[in-house]
Amino acid sequence: MELIKNVKHGEEFSLRNLVQLEPGRVNSLTLSQTPGCKITVFAIAAGEGMSSHAAAGDAMVTCLEGKAQIVIDDIVHEVSPGQTIVIPANAPHSVKALEPYKMLLVVVKPQE
Repeated sequence: MELIKNVKHGEEFSLRNLVQLEPGRVNSLTLSQTPGCKITVFAIAAGEGMSSHAAAGDAMVTCLEGKAQIVIDDIVHEVSPGQTIVIPANAPHSVKALEPYKMLLVVVKPQE
């Protein structure tokens, strides 16, 4: 059983090339989903994003390309390529692409 899917194992690849930007859209590709962890790559067109929501686990966001505004508990953060931010579990947050944006999202949930 492969725990990480949608990529070839044992071969190099670029995370930012796994999802394509499309005008007016948010595209994603799930790489892994287990009860304790979810890994997803997103491509978000400029001006698009995700409205305020919360996750049951800590969410680590790494900017792969572009620039985005991430609001966590009403505090505005701007992320650029190479930067990472951790969103605490259950904290309300939103994401808005300031320019075409790609990110890696890793959500780690507590064991039940």
